[in-house]
Formats: sequence, structure tokens, C-alpha cells
Amino acid sequence: MSDGTKRKNIKHGQSVAIVLKQDQQSGLLTDGIVRDILTKSPNHPHGIKVRLMSGEVGRVKEIY
Repeated sequence: MSDGTKRKNIKHGQSVAIVLKQDQQSGLLTDGIVRDILTKSPNHPHGIKVRLMSGEVGRVKEIY
């Protein structure tokens, strides 16, 4: 399992688990496929922000 804090580890069409903004308190993860990578910087301490195929936006916690 790769590190979701590094942009280079995340590719379009990849299966990931993200934490949605409203789930940051509970830590609930949402699985999906990456549609867009929204974070421009090469890394982010809380996870790279992505948009899933479902349209949901969150920070990557796990990469499958």
C-alpha cells in the first residue's frame, strides 16, 4: 500500500480510499476510482486531494 501524501503515487483510474471533508472527525473512508488529482503540490501532510468518478472530493488515505 502506497503513501497517499505523495502526488507521484496517485494515478488517474486508480482505486483509493479517501476521507471526505464531513468524515474527517470520524475518519470514515470512502472507496472509489480517481478521476482528477486536485492537489498541485508534490506532497501534502494530510493526503493528496482527489475527485472520484462518483464526484466525491477528499484526501487520499489508502492506495490499493
